[in-house]
Amino acid sequence: MMSSRHRCASISLLGLLVVSLGCAVGPRYSKPVTSVPPAFKEQPPAGWKQAQPADQVFRGKWWEIFHDPQLNALEERINISNQTLKAAEAQFAQARALVRYNRANYYPTVTTGLSATANRLSRNRAFVPSKTSYPDYLLPLDASWEADVWGRVRRTVEAARESAQASAADLETASLRLHAELASDYFQMRSFDAERDILNSNVAAFQKALELTENRHNGGIASAVDVAQAQAQLEATRAQAEDLDIQRAQFEHAIAVLIGEPPAQLTLPHSPLADAPPPIPFGLPSDLLERRPDIAAAERRVAAANAEIGVARAAYFPVIGLSANGGFESTAITTLLQGPSGFVTAGASAAGTLFDVGRRRAVSAQARAAYDQSAANYRQTILTAFQDVEDNLAALRVLESEAKAQEAAVAAAQQSLQLSTNRYKGGVVNYLEVITAQTTALADQRASLDILRRRMTATVLLIKALGGGWNAASLPSAALTSTPEAAAHGQ
Repeated sequence: MMSSRHRCASISLLGLLVVSLGCAVGPRYSKPVTSVPPAFKEQPPAGWKQAQPADQVFRGKWWEIFHDPQLNALEERINISNQTLKAAEAQFAQARALVRYNRANYYPTVTTGLSATANRLSRNRAFVPSKTSYPDYLLPLDASWEADVWGRVRRTVEAARESAQASAADLETASLRLHAELASDYFQMRSFDAERDILNSNVAAFQKALELTENRHNGGIASAVDVAQAQAQLEATRAQAEDLDIQRAQFEHAIAVLIGEPPAQLTLPHSPLADAPPPIPFGLPSDLLERRPDIAAAERRVAAANAEIGVARAAYFPVIGLSANGGFESTAITTLLQGPSGFVTAGASAAGTLFDVGRRRAVSAQARAAYDQSAANYRQTILTAFQDVEDNLAALRVLESEAKAQEAAVAAAQQSLQLSTNRYKGGVVNYLEVITAQTTALADQRASLDILRRRMTATVLLIKALGGGWNAASLPSAALTSTPEAAAHGQ
């Protein structure tokens, strides 16, 4: 009879042979083909250019291109205290842990336990032993292992790994969105500061105009109607200035939440928006496939769905398992760990499904449909990315031209106001012409500022649409997704 040692050696040899002959079923993954235009349709504003290989395109802390120390300080606090970002980090940690969980199936599962029982047999049973009462001490050791002949475990690990990489890209997408949202809110707030300065300046000018009108009325030159109109113009402008404080406060509160603080603990100083946005190298459409983390996440999910097809296909083949049981058993605790108390058994099994009324075929069809859905989502994400860039390139191109025209309108309105004021002082016209000129000049100033605000917002959105300087090479590698160090690597 074959000894226990020889049986174990034979089972181990069989296991190695099974693994060496095993193959992973299911299709090999290839990235879905997408249509990428050779260039963007919208031409950028004058002075802009496509990014060349030698260009130092914004990397990492892209907000520093605005050269605003206050913005830089706020952006740094997002990575420290933003709760939405912490939730995305925790989700990535869950995905990484799931990879390690599935990788454990590559190795045998070993269990053990210790039991002690007291036994008393019937004296009236057949073949009564000499001792009818005895204790039984048992220390078993059980090992089981599924031979991954058809690649079910490998495909499961592959799917979990690709999903973890997608989660890492989701983390980068969340970070980019939050940083862009803060920058946009910050420039919105600064635009309200600038608009408040414009209104305050006009309030001061209207106050002087009211004093002039009152003096003329006291001198019998102007009517009481002129005084009333000047007073109404002044108070209406004052009310508009006060109303801006509501909107500014709301953006300040939004910034506080983004950096993880209660709104009551953040007060940002008055800082009017004045500088034009910096030029942004925009590159080629094909660059977006590597720059956008949401595209990388969608592509990784396609790879995960492809691996799931292999998992579904493996269900058509038998599950081959190896098992071994051993340990010690004795009726005396003092002899439990002695050689004669040992026992061992080993074996192999193969189990397969012969008939399941099409259940496996349905699971396989579901996996293929899930792959098709992921591939379609990937292509749609790319199309949306192109749209984002085109929209903001068009906005910046049009707004730059509009800003020049609006600047000319502001200059003309100021000249018209000066002429109307001089004509009123000379008694040529009534005060209604001055009010009309004042209203036009103020509206043009506010429109010019609104264009600047929109240009700054479009610049932030363009940077976001371009991926914020991120690159797909920053994703954690397949090996790192199953280690704790992957979190730091994915940042």
